Amino acid sequence: MVTGSNRRPGIFAIRDVRSLISETTEEGHGLKKAVGATQLTAMGVGAIIGTGIFVVIGEGAGVAGPAVILSFVLAAVACAFSALSYAELASSIPVSGSAYTYTYATLGEIVAWIIGWDLILEYGVSVAAIAVGWGGNLNAFLDSAFGVALPDAIAKSPEDGGIFNLPAVFIVLAITALLVRGVTESARVNLVMVGVKLAVLLFFIVVALFNFGTGNFQPFTPNGVDGVTAAAAIIFFAYIGFDAVSTGSEEARNPAKDLPLAIIGSLIICTVFYVLTAVGAIGIATPAQLEATDAPLAAALDQGAGISWAASILALGAVVAITSVVLVILYGQTRIFFAMCRDGLLPQRFAVVNQRYGTPARLTIGLGVLIAILAALVPLSEIVKLVNIGTLFAFVLVNIGVIILRRTRPEMPRPYRVPWSPVLPILGVLFAVYLMSDLPLSTWIRFVVWLILGLAIYFLYGYRHSKLRTPRPDDGGTPSWARDTTPETPPGDPR
Repeated sequence: MVTGSNRRPGIFAIRDVRSLISETTEEGHGLKKAVGATQLTAMGVGAIIGTGIFVVIGEGAGVAGPAVILSFVLAAVACAFSALSYAELASSIPVSGSAYTYTYATLGEIVAWIIGWDLILEYGVSVAAIAVGWGGNLNAFLDSAFGVALPDAIAKSPEDGGIFNLPAVFIVLAITALLVRGVTESARVNLVMVGVKLAVLLFFIVVALFNFGTGNFQPFTPNGVDGVTAAAAIIFFAYIGFDAVSTGSEEARNPAKDLPLAIIGSLIICTVFYVLTAVGAIGIATPAQLEATDAPLAAALDQGAGISWAASILALGAVVAITSVVLVILYGQTRIFFAMCRDGLLPQRFAVVNQRYGTPARLTIGLGVLIAILAALVPLSEIVKLVNIGTLFAFVLVNIGVIILRRTRPEMPRPYRVPWSPVLPILGVLFAVYLMSDLPLSTWIRFVVWLILGLAIYFLYGYRHSKLRTPRPDDGGTPSWARDTTPETPPGDPR
């Protein structure tokens, strides 16, 4: 905290990193350190590889042609700059909350609130939308494998002609129960699901390579460099999810080592699989064939390799892939909400850790029920567009946070350091801003409306109940800002 002892901290008050870390050991408010590097890496892969690779490759091939392979590499590079910044902050500030917590330690409370409020929407809407997609893919699998499907009345939301989406409710509540049970159990289940979906992609790659031809690679760049970059902008969102790893900072056994490895490692693993999948797809199907279907990988195997039954395997892979995405994203949302509640910006009673399970059970159940209702009944076709802008906004602030902390806290231990800072963080900001500028005006309007609502809640509740301004019984009823006797800019302190 950088406020002086003679005045109440303002809306740009910054939480001291040592204070944030010390609160993770408070009785009843600390999460159990239970996951290692392998499980954290699997979380990253679980969040990144969803329906994106099963669908987006067709859209990208339609724009870039065979050069969609380069688009996958370019999108990975664009994500890598932000991934490096997440890795530095996650290893230096091993506290739940991800971008929210990092912003609190660098840009101040009001900015932290904005990004936290933004992430609550991003993660919540993501889970609801992905759960709806899970129901659709479940029906596709049942149809392709067994020739049956659930009736529309219980398989679609009112927006799509049904009554309520039962599969979406089921998967959200099932994942909620698993998350309540414990982070260790959740990580183990996710590890199994990640293994299954990587095996499905590996099956596609191997079959494609055995039926590979080079004829579809000419012309390689039919739309030139512009086509490659335009496809990369589409494909970029298939990589989003590595940031969810940082929400597990507080529960990592060795955050200094495991978090950078998991964040960067999951991005590398997914990039390798994405590029190999793109090469295999172009090797057995033309870009036009991939673009013309909602299931490009299944179509490629059917038309290029003559394996009509592959649709069932890929549909199963999509169901498993989406299940692990729901798990990791819902986990991430609960940890961000938990951090905001523990800081007092939202009701602190939700930041209580269940002593039996070591998880914020009450909070997890509440969020799970709300998201299940959202997935069952509420139209998501428009609001889901907020997900992209929210993620990119978080990327901007995390990259800026690395630059600021390097200047304000140069002495702070950094187990992992972004190389060539501030050049790489600045590139991360530029890539994110470029993609944000390409989003439609309607998305920006919804984003601003959501932030206005969030600011109203902050000034009516969060500002007054923040731990920075409220008394603590164990300190004789003295608020934290009054306990801090450190001058705002002490002599010789680089802050």
